[in-house]
Amino acid sequence: MRLRIHYGGTFDPVHLGHMAIARAARDQLRVAVRLMPAADPPHRALPGANAEQRARMLALAIGDEPGLQLDRRELDRAARQPGVPSYSVDTLRELRAELGPRQPLAWLVGADSLLGLPGWHAWEALFDLAHFIVADRPGSPLEQALPPALATALAGRWAAHARDLQEAPAGRVLRLQAPLREESASAVRQRIATGGDWRALLPAAVADYIADHGLYGAAAS
Repeated sequence: MRLRIHYGGTFDPVHLGHMAIARAARDQLRVAVRLMPAADPPHRALPGANAEQRARMLALAIGDEPGLQLDRRELDRAARQPGVPSYSVDTLRELRAELGPRQPLAWLVGADSLLGLPGWHAWEALFDLAHFIVADRPGSPLEQALPPALATALAGRWAAHARDLQEAPAGRVLRLQAPLREESASAVRQRIATGGDWRALLPAAVADYIADHGLYGAAAS
């Protein structure tokens, strides 16, 4: 059975850094990457665009590009269960129920997200449900001392090769050497709000959508 990769995030908005990570995972592991916009997450502030707007921007960014797909499961679950917090562990349990116990499944995250893992709901259970692929780059926080609880949880889980993720359904952690980019969603929102140069940080179709809808303080076109 081939590895399944899901790339979860708020994507508020999706930018070229997100796309570079998704493409790197697709190309290095040679499997499709399913980009999954989060519902309003319980562990951070509400996003600057609503769920449908974020999903639409992600669909525009992906377009018809081979090997990149949109997965709406978290948004659809939130619509079915309004007011219920959206937790990554629930998404992975849902995926594991669909795929069965033997299918290799990986959750793609950035290095900063991995460092924040101890703050996630039922975070230690995540390793029983999926592998982690961590988008990394030289000088990342992973090269510094890890929080003790996280260091303990990751001990013995590091994978040396992508093929290691095929040999078990869950529980390994692979560092993905992603292209070095400086975009962040917060920086994009800040530039838009202050009238800075922001279009170059986004896929063109996403930039047009933001301008057309006046998102993040952009002047509507």
